[in-house]
Amino acid sequence: MMKRMLLSSIILTALTLAAVIFSCRAPVKPQTETPPPAAAEKLDADEKRSITVLCGDEPVKMTVRHYLVGVVASEMPASFEPEALKAQAVAARSYLQRFLASPKHENADICSSSDCCQAYSSEKKLKEKWGKDYDTYINKVKDAVSATDGEYLSYEGKAALTAFHSSSAGVTEESGAIWNSLPYLVSVKSPETADSVPNYVSRLTLADIDFRDTILYLKPEADMTGDADKWVSDIKRNGSGRVQTATIGKVKFTGAELRKLFSLRSTAFKLEHSDGQFTFTVTGYGHGVGMSQYGANIMAKNGSDYKEILAHYYPGTTLS
Repeated sequence: MMKRMLLSSIILTALTLAAVIFSCRAPVKPQTETPPPAAAEKLDADEKRSITVLCGDEPVKMTVRHYLVGVVASEMPASFEPEALKAQAVAARSYLQRFLASPKHENADICSSSDCCQAYSSEKKLKEKWGKDYDTYINKVKDAVSATDGEYLSYEGKAALTAFHSSSAGVTEESGAIWNSLPYLVSVKSPETADSVPNYVSRLTLADIDFRDTILYLKPEADMTGDADKWVSDIKRNGSGRVQTATIGKVKFTGAELRKLFSLRSTAFKLEHSDGQFTFTVTGYGHGVGMSQYGANIMAKNGSDYKEILAHYYPGTTLS
């Protein structure tokens, strides 16, 4: 009898322990699809690509994004409308894309000089330029570059030559008036006026002797004798109203030559003589080809987005 009670007690104890052990096991989870591994942080197209920029005499390696921020901040006022800044970012990226295929420099893809390629400013220079407004402006420019990530203009499968300038005299210039003619760099209307552009109209006045000596510096064969009223005999303008050629001292000058010689803001000028002085009255600023930056800003203020701005100033191109 005692043996049976002892055996029953042992069995009961064993069953109790088993129940306790079973109740402490973690519950079995229902099967689910294995979740995909976490994706790596996405890098945009401009951040993935690196280029070499010739800054002065020093080749500097940087990402395309870093470069474009420095270009947009240098080429267009950061106070401009966001859509105008986006248009500038695409134009700058397009210009870069074109010259990556055919670099101008042996040891770099592009340089930081606006006289050769595109203007570029380092972070240090931008801080000096903007001062207390640096954070506001740099973020605004970065947003414009990021919003157009990887986008550039192309024509017939190749990156377009996206020339741009500060302001036009009502219409832009046709590229053939200065360089080779390109079908998407044609003369189009541009909305900026004297009310929207600082120094839209500028003047340069020179005494007869200073005008004469400047002309003879470039072309000593010019006949600058006799009555000064008769030195300038003919001025011809192209379809955009800019000076194509001018005959001075019986020698022909191009408008571009006179602009450079007298440091004029554009070739959209009038030349008049009175009271022993020559006066240039100049409208706009820059060569006039491609996108007018102030025109783009006016279009943005009037509701156009960057794609519409680009389509207006570079007709026939494709946003790629």
